[in-house]
Amino acid sequence: MKILLKISALLLALPISILTNFSLPASADSTADLILSTKCRGGYNINIWQNKTSRELLYRATSSKGNLNLGRGTVKATEGVRVYKFRQGNYEYWVWDGTLDSPQSGTLEVYKNNRILMQKACTKS
Repeated sequence: MKILLKISALLLALPISILTNFSLPASADSTADLILSTKCRGGYNINIWQNKTSRELLYRATSSKGNLNLGRGTVKATEGVRVYKFRQGNYEYWVWDGTLDSPQSGTLEVYKNNRILMQKACTKS
């Protein structure tokens, strides 16, 4: 009876641990360098990565509303700070790396059809 109980527990625990492992966001990537990590109001966590070989910019966002992964980003120096821009369909995601007043602050902006939908204050983490 004990053996049957142990086997049942193992068969139940194994799929749960596998699903948990695959559903968690990656905290590191050996093919990319983390170049910006921010925590924004409203529970948005934004990471900007750069692929080591292709130099492509990658956007990874997590929030209670879901996760978003984008590639093919661009970066420009605007008003003395860097702004990372990513596009998906009619949406654009801008992440400001600092402000003129505070290099540890930043902003997340989301646009749809060139109209701003959301603007969140962020701090570097």
